[in-house]
This record gives sequence, structure tokens and C-alpha cells, in this order.
Amino acid sequence: MDLSSYLLDWANLLLRWVHVITAIAWVGSSFYFVFLDNSLTRPSAPDLKAKGVDGELWAVHGGGFYHPQKYLVAPPQLPEHLHWFYWESYSTWLTGFGLFTVLYLFNAGTFLVDKSVLDWSPTVAAATALAFLAAFWVVYDGICRVFGQGDKGDLVVGALVFGAVVLASWLACELFAGRAAFLLVGAMMATAMSANVFFWIIPGQRKVIAQMKAGQPVDPVHGRRGKQRSVHNTYFTLPVLFAMLSNHYGFTYGHEHNWLVLVLMMLAGALIRHAFVARHKARVQGRRAPWHYAVAGCLLLVGVMVWIAPAPAPALAAAEPVRFEQVEAVLGQRCLVCHNAQLQSKNIGLHTPELVARNAQSLYQQAVVARTMPLNNATGITEEERALLGRWYRQGASTASTPRQKK
Repeated sequence: MDLSSYLLDWANLLLRWVHVITAIAWVGSSFYFVFLDNSLTRPSAPDLKAKGVDGELWAVHGGGFYHPQKYLVAPPQLPEHLHWFYWESYSTWLTGFGLFTVLYLFNAGTFLVDKSVLDWSPTVAAATALAFLAAFWVVYDGICRVFGQGDKGDLVVGALVFGAVVLASWLACELFAGRAAFLLVGAMMATAMSANVFFWIIPGQRKVIAQMKAGQPVDPVHGRRGKQRSVHNTYFTLPVLFAMLSNHYGFTYGHEHNWLVLVLMMLAGALIRHAFVARHKARVQGRRAPWHYAVAGCLLLVGVMVWIAPAPAPALAAAEPVRFEQVEAVLGQRCLVCHNAQLQSKNIGLHTPELVARNAQSLYQQAVVARTMPLNNATGITEEERALLGRWYRQGASTASTPRQKK
């Protein structure tokens, strides 16, 4: 491994670490405030009503009692110490974009371009990927501005945004390698989430504070807009998390109809999230929790699982012994281009029987189980060859001419 690859791997590791940490903080605070908004009850104490408190919640955690209160528009007097929730969002986006740049944009020819999908320039592919992030925000924000008013505005916006996500998912899978397409769809939705905070939620809160400091009446529209975008963010969360995690599971993005797999998995996540959001409201109102949404989401997951399941291998083929010469032939044609004596990608070499034996588990995990290698299937490994490698590993991963049988 040369020095530049080594440093890029460290940048990848550190950015991924910080990205996950900040994402946990952002998602955690987002989920908490959605729960809080939907769990508040009208105060009964006269002093709270007199102060303009619209909702309160008593909670116990960590050995203490908490009593959060929400004002309908703003408190009568601006507090001296006010905590802002925005760096969780900004840090998550910045580290995510840095990770995307290091891993995908710097290596566009390897990670973004799959010539079996579209044979185009890595530079154009990288520029198009960046355009996805900006274009989805423009479309999404336009939908919210134009259709987000009135009693049925949320339903119209939801339907139109879902249509935009479906179109973007299909287009991404038509242009980019499947692994990159899934990640890119998640990144464009995450960009919209952070942009909601940057362009709407925080500016609206700043305007409210400026009006209070100036002694002007507080316009409630800023609170309504901020809450609308915050609710959108909570529905985006589980779909985005699936898209970000999917790069470890080649059976999803490697499917013939991968765009539909992506859409259905994200829809399942949104349905499950809605069940929890609606549950908070139902509990306060004394109604039964609407778990049917979560059930529908889980059934959709099971349906996708059944749909994309690989066909079972014939019993005769599964029991057939594998000679190491057969394995060497597959490795020589499909793997040695990146794992040879001169180039050992990820510090893994497969050019000698000893190295094959040493890396047999990684080979099995990456090429057979996760199906992430060869990357973007650039060397055209077949399903029969993956199955052969799997049988070889399960039979003992012998590098001798006659495979070693398990005892």
C-alpha cells in the first residue's frame, strides 16, 4: 500500500468515526424533540398558563425528574442562557460530505462509475453526483414552498416528495454504480435535512428572538415552518440510515431492479417511523397506538427479503468437491487485477496459495456473503463463480490440489 492510499484510508476512518458520532447526536436530539412535541399535555397549573406555557411533560431519567415546557410562540421574557440545536446537524453533514469526497469523488472512476451501467467520464460522474445533492434540495424546497400551505398541504407535499425520491432513486441507479447510487440518494436526502435546519429552522428562530429583543409581536409563522421541516426530517431519518448502511450489503444494490429495492426499503423505514410518531400523539390523546403502520413496514421488509432471495443451489452442485485449481482460475480472472504482487488493494494479496489461505475468510465475506467484491463487479464475476468460492470455503478453504474435507 502506498503512502497516499494509506493516508486516504486514515481520512476515511476518522471521518467515518466522527460522522457516526455526530449523526447519533443529531438523530437522537431530533427523535427526542419529535417525541416531546407529540407528548406534551396542556398545563393545569395557573402559573404556567399565565406565563403562556402551551404544553408540559414530566419525565424521569438518570435518577432525576425533568419538567420540560413549551411556549406556544415565545416566552414573555427572553432567557439569559439559550441552547441552540444546530451544530449536530451541520457537523453531520460536513463530515458526511468530507467522507463522500474522500471515498467517492477522489475515486470516481472506481466507486461512482460502473461501465456496465454507464460508461462515462469520472469527472462528469463526480459533477453529476454533486448536482444530485443540490437539485433534490431545490425540488424539495420548491414543493414545500408551493404546496405546503393549507389543511391538506402536508399530504400533498408528502406525495410529491415521495415521487421526487422515487424518480431520483431510479435515475441514480441508471447512472451510477449500484453501491454509489444508494449512498447518493441517502446523501441527497440528508443534504435536504441539514438544509432545512440551515435555511429554515435556525433562521426562523433567530427572527423570533430578534422580534422579542425589539419589543415587536412574535410572528407564529416561523414556528410553524420550523416544525414542518423538523417533521419532514424525522421521516427522512430511517430511509437515509438504510441508504448509508446499504453499501455493506451487495445483495441490495446489486439486484437487477435495485432502484425499486431502495425505494421499498426506504418506504418501509418511513412507515415504521410514522408508527412511532403517531404513537406519541395517540398516547397523549388516550387512543390506541397505530402499530399497523409499523406492521405494514415490517411486512414490506419481509416482502423485499423474499423477492430478492437468491435461488437455492442444486443439491448436487452444493456437494461437489472444489479443486484449488478452480479457485485459482477464478481469482486470476476476477481478483488478481487488484490483489497481486505489485498492487495489493486494502493490503490484501491473493497471488500465492499462502496469501489465499491467509485471506480466505475475507475473500468469502466480501465476494460471497456481502458481494461487495469485485468492486462494482468490474471484472464480471459470475454467480456460478461466487458459488464455487463459497463451496471451496465451506469445504475447508484448502489450497492443496485435493480439497480438505471438514471432520
